[in-house]
Amino acid sequence: MATRIRQKAEKRATNKDNRPYAVAKDVRMSSSKVRIVLDNIRGKKANEAVAILTYMPQVGASEALKVLKSAIANAENNKGLSADNLYVAECYSTSGALMKRISFRARGRADRILKKTCHIKIVLDELKEAK
Repeated sequence: MATRIRQKAEKRATNKDNRPYAVAKDVRMSSSKVRIVLDNIRGKKANEAVAILTYMPQVGASEALKVLKSAIANAENNKGLSADNLYVAECYSTSGALMKRISFRARGRADRILKKTCHIKIVLDELKEAK
């Protein structure tokens, strides 16, 4: 039953990802709309990604910008990293819970409306200096 709990906890702690990240959960938007925006900033430097998201006309850009700024702030305050040396290592959007609503129609019928939500995660990493 509860065998090797300490060993398993130590193994999880050593394998833990220590890169700075930020997550926004239950954003009231379809994950496909956000995914289009995130594909444009993947692999870019953090400051460049902020500039791209600031002037993007897509709907998901404002939500992705909030998460990116939060990840940069986490890197600076919690990990002590400089914002100039960061790049977007991973960024993805997954679907969240569906809010199911009903729209009434003619002849006593009803249509179901699915209001989608998504979770946005952005992981940053330090640039490796080429010598």
